[in-house]
Amino acid sequence: MKRPRPKLPDRVRDSLLSDLFSNVYVAGDRLPNEDELAARFEVSRATIREAVRGLVEAGYLVRRHGTGTFVTALPRHRHTLNANLSYTAMIREAGLEPGRKLIRHLVRVATGGEAAALAIAPTESVLYVERIRTADGRPVVYSTDRISAVLLGEAVERVVGSSSLYALLEEAHAGVRSALATLHPVVADARLARLLHVRVGSPLQEIEQVDFDELGRPVMFSSEWHVPDIFELSVNRMSDAPAGGVSA
Repeated sequence: MKRPRPKLPDRVRDSLLSDLFSNVYVAGDRLPNEDELAARFEVSRATIREAVRGLVEAGYLVRRHGTGTFVTALPRHRHTLNANLSYTAMIREAGLEPGRKLIRHLVRVATGGEAAALAIAPTESVLYVERIRTADGRPVVYSTDRISAVLLGEAVERVVGSSSLYALLEEAHAGVRSALATLHPVVADARLARLLHVRVGSPLQEIEQVDFDELGRPVMFSSEWHVPDIFELSVNRMSDAPAGGVSA
């Protein structure tokens, strides 16, 4: 089923958020005025006003009476994705108490995208896990993880009592040794807004990641959505560096 086409304010907000993440505008910069932005995106000033309001509410921009709208500071802590990271440690570093909630887990037939990412047959089953990470009780990361049920074997039954999917993969002799992650800014739809306790249209960071074992086999496919005002994730580019990702 196709996703509904984003509304105009969401499209503008998504594009502006991409500009912020790619340093087109940096902290202290003044945003172009409404007329300039309306001309750039070929939309009305009301659409621009609604899009910018979402970024103001998320803390990326601030309005100063008589002078314009300015880019504020970035999230409090920046973490790079060239090495495995612990969300627990990242949240504690931000001065908050980490927590986690298992929403649901089940074994089901893989979707076409999951089968392709994990290099398995479309008829194979995957362990599907939905979780939320919290900081001082506030949801900050929503994630879905998929692992081949055949690969996990009996370890599938221990997902509830395990603190780490990586530990389950180690137990199944498929420990993660590298990963390929794709990051891009998105805005919250109704479901993500409900799960992460944010407003519809709020900026989020989305990560899609495939983890590989020492033989180069894909062993886990993950999708994550981050509330970006707790910490920021960035990528260090370096030659001949092993791929890395966030810890599960």
